[in-house]
Amino acid sequence: MPGIRGPSDYSQEPPRHPSLKINSKEPFNSEPPRSALVSSYVTPVDMFYKRNHGPIPIVDDIESYRVSITGLLPKSIMLSMDDIKKLPKYNVTATLQCAGNRRTAMSKKRTVKGVGWDVSAIGNAIWGGAKLADVIELAGICKNTTSTSLGGKHVEFVSVDMCKEENGGPYKASIPLRHATNPEADVLLAYEMNGEILNRDHGYPLRGIVPGIIGARSVKWLDSINIIAEECQGFFMQRDYKMFPPSVDWDNIIWSTRRPQMDFPVQCAICSLEDEAIASQDKIKISGYAASGGGRGIERVDISVDGGKTWLEASRHQKRDAPYIADDINSDKWAWVLFEAQVDVPKNAEIIAKAVDTAANVQPETVEEIWNLRGILNTSWHRVHLRHMLQSGHSSL
Repeated sequence: MPGIRGPSDYSQEPPRHPSLKINSKEPFNSEPPRSALVSSYVTPVDMFYKRNHGPIPIVDDIESYRVSITGLLPKSIMLSMDDIKKLPKYNVTATLQCAGNRRTAMSKKRTVKGVGWDVSAIGNAIWGGAKLADVIELAGICKNTTSTSLGGKHVEFVSVDMCKEENGGPYKASIPLRHATNPEADVLLAYEMNGEILNRDHGYPLRGIVPGIIGARSVKWLDSINIIAEECQGFFMQRDYKMFPPSVDWDNIIWSTRRPQMDFPVQCAICSLEDEAIASQDKIKISGYAASGGGRGIERVDISVDGGKTWLEASRHQKRDAPYIADDINSDKWAWVLFEAQVDVPKNAEIIAKAVDTAANVQPETVEEIWNLRGILNTSWHRVHLRHMLQSGHSSL
């Protein structure tokens, strides 16, 4: 595409914050320290996790950049950034989460393949842009449409990003047309993040944002949007990001038996403590995030300091000056909540957090029951082991 290109090597990567934990350098995949996630309801851009499959694309000429809308629709169109910015702009606060978030803990039970994420392959941002429903209406597709007259039922996002998994071809993914054309789904073609122009790591100049869905479907560096009859046949839709039972391994896997993962399940993690943390006080604050896909809010976050024998309910908020109310129409339905609890510290504790969403979905107790060979969707109870150090002499108990 004129104006934007995918480099063939990693010599022109953008600068990144030095405190990021680098999980792979080429391609660059990183996450912030746990504590950075609970310092702000809106995750700063430089502290937002980076998930890439190849070198970061470069925009040489924004004036010549175009995104095409093609396929099974009444008319194909090409849009410049100016064209897109003429449409009504929406700001949507939405949490993006890599399907592999918390993979490292799953891998400790049985080996899995994938980037070794801790608990921070997730972030909450304010995305600014045009609604996809408004964009494809310019190509003759009405809002709340399930199928075009030519048989189009899915919307495929194609990136400039070239990756080895696609045999050197572009990264791509799709969502159902009914989802794309529903204004209430808040699917965006985003050109801003937290009030600023997207940076290169996060999709400049234009990316998809599909709230409530795993991050793999929010395609960055858009090249084209195709209206197609069947779901995208790309690698990351057909041979990755599918949820298999623990009985399936690489010798007996049949990818076609599972649908591509879309919504992410209810999730939470403790961010104020690292694994094997040491406490030097009798009371500590437990804080973290909780989120659920599909626009489902968080009904409750429970904390245990005795390995799950007894529980107390944490306080929850989105804006720090107001308590979180799950059915509040003013709440950000696509965004996480942050939770807090003050607890007494036992001598040696296993501290656990688990969340319940507004549909009464609960997190599974153990990793074993949801283990899968790709290590995705680890939503088991989050556990942190804590050792209590006496203030007097700081000896271990």
